[in-house]
Order: sequence, then structure tokens, then C-alpha cells
Amino acid sequence: MISPVLSGIHHVKIPVTDLSRSIDWYSRVFGFAVTLEFPEADGAVRGVAGTVPGLGDTLLTLRVNPEAARGCRGFDPVSFAVDGRADIAAWAAHLDGLGIGHSPVIEASAGWLLVFDDPDGISLHLYTWAEHGVDHSALPGYARPVTAA
Repeated sequence: MISPVLSGIHHVKIPVTDLSRSIDWYSRVFGFAVTLEFPEADGAVRGVAGTVPGLGDTLLTLRVNPEAARGCRGFDPVSFAVDGRADIAAWAAHLDGLGIGHSPVIEASAGWLLVFDDPDGISLHLYTWAEHGVDHSALPGYARPVTAA
């Protein structure tokens, strides 16, 4: 039996504790523009979705869920792609200009990586499509190829 085929990622949902603060932060960092809001039965808006330049049709969604946000603190639920090392350097400069702390440029499993946290401490990654060509597969925590049995 052949599985049905996916057609992409519809949205990425990130839990937040303070919706206004997160909208502001994701707007300044990524150019996030709210296009949808999700009002509750009491009329309070506790979630939004919108566009981010470079994500195509994939929406970014922010949803108030303090427990989930605390549970994701320090975890990296998503890695956003950039083309190459120069792009990683440009993002590091952008974050510096915003006063947002970040890792140094990391030579990751295949490409270069930049790590920083959102206002709730959720770790966000920028990872390059370009590969550096260094084999780190013998190091703990780095990817290694899997061979079919």
C-alpha cells in the first residue's frame, strides 16, 4: 500500500505566555505580519497566525499556552532555513542590532547553525541549506547516515 503524499507544512505553532510581547518580538525578528486572529468564546484573542518573509505559504502561529511554553523552554521545535554561511552571519548581525543574544555560528552536522531564544526561552534555530563538508558523524549529538537493512 502506498501512503498518501503530503504537500508541505501548513503552519508552525509556537506556544507563548504573553501574546502581545510575542507578536512584537516575532515581528521585529522575522518580519511576522498577523493575518488571522483566534478569539475565544469570551472575545479574548489568545492566538494569531500570519506570514513571515521567506516561509512561502507556511504560516507562523502563536498561541497562548503558558504550560506548553514552559515545557518547551530550552527546546528547539523548529529550524528555519537560510541559504548559506553569509546568511547566518547577516542574521547574527540582525540579532545583534536588536540586542538579542545568540550562539556563535556553529559548524553543525551538515551546515552552519545559529541558535537564539524567543521571549519564553524557546530555542529557535537558523540552519543553512549549504553544507560545510566536514564529517562530524562520529561526534556525540551530531547526525550520522542511516543505512537500510
